[in-house]
Amino acid sequence: MRQIITHFTDDDLYKFTMCCAVIENFPRTQVKYKFNDRDNTVYPKGFAEELRNQIVMLENVVITDEEIAFMRKRCRYIPAWFYCFLKGFRYDCRWVKVSQDSEGHLDIEFEGCWSNTILLEVKVLAIVSELYYIMTGESDKLDYGSYYHKSWHKAQALMDAGCTFSDFGTRRRASFEAQDTVVRAMKECQDIDKGPGRFVGTSNVYLAMKYNLVPVGTMAHELICAIAGMYGPQMANYLAMKTWASTYRGALGTYLYDTYGWRIFSLNFSEDYANMFKGLRVDSGDNFKQLDLIIEKYRSLNIDPRTKQIVFSNGLNVDKAIEIQQYAAGKCLPSFGIGTHFTNDFEGVKPMNIVIKLVAVKITESWPFYLSTCKLSEDHGKYSGDIATVNRFLETLHLKEPES
Repeated sequence: MRQIITHFTDDDLYKFTMCCAVIENFPRTQVKYKFNDRDNTVYPKGFAEELRNQIVMLENVVITDEEIAFMRKRCRYIPAWFYCFLKGFRYDCRWVKVSQDSEGHLDIEFEGCWSNTILLEVKVLAIVSELYYIMTGESDKLDYGSYYHKSWHKAQALMDAGCTFSDFGTRRRASFEAQDTVVRAMKECQDIDKGPGRFVGTSNVYLAMKYNLVPVGTMAHELICAIAGMYGPQMANYLAMKTWASTYRGALGTYLYDTYGWRIFSLNFSEDYANMFKGLRVDSGDNFKQLDLIIEKYRSLNIDPRTKQIVFSNGLNVDKAIEIQQYAAGKCLPSFGIGTHFTNDFEGVKPMNIVIKLVAVKITESWPFYLSTCKLSEDHGKYSGDIATVNRFLETLHLKEPES
């Protein structure tokens, strides 16, 4: 079977920015990740073997001089030493375990040094998604010609409504060609349609390079989850903000706050960080209620929320984004990161509901045991981690009554 991932930067920007922060702050930390298919999908026979072959092929994917030159130009906040690391980086299939049970359910685990394994998640998810459609024959249904026009009209509707938006769709895309089609259509629509809104760019670094766009993104939940596993969830947001600030010195200033919900984040969100970070990302909960809480917090710190960027990325489609835009206009600087609705919205094809989450961490390789961690968020359906750890974190954060 053909190789699915062929470009090193066919990945989301925030994997690179987090990798840099991890090397600088947690160079010896070891982690475990686990795959979760929220739909409990039955995969075709032999899927695990084909997936293993794809992961082996990743060992031949290395960063090119062209990719480094683009990132140096567009991502000036990343220190020069990091490109030396990327130049020497090689994937190792031994970091990954893949299996499939007798019923066809898939299991994937990563384990290793955090600075290495952090660059696996998005690529492996993109492989799983595209490989599934290939092996089930559903890839034959993907009409890219009509999808170009569909994507164009989505971009046009968002721009006409005044939305500032980006593509966040790498991990659960139907295929690389699907995401390429989306980004090309939206870039070409942006070049022609001069509406009040705009298509800012894409989280996919390779496609940003291909179409001369801005690669967008900052961090993922895993940064906060790992810190919470090592040091506890109560101050994990504060420590994550401190880590980010020391690495990027004010750049990349959109903070993803919902890992353990609004309440504990709000207690960690001091005036200095509220001023330093240019805004927040809403990735779970009721978008309107979350925005109201954010505005109230900024005002309590004597900060004008109209100067702060709020990025909405919570399972959006075009209609939802426009509705939020109408509510948020004049209250903050709203923008939108839209993923699966952009890159996996083909007629008759069901998008996959898959994630890979960091579930355990140890501070250095010399520790004889791992510490479990989890993600809570503002949506119970987005909790990840084993039940015991979830309950322990909920109790620690006073989000549930302790069981007697």
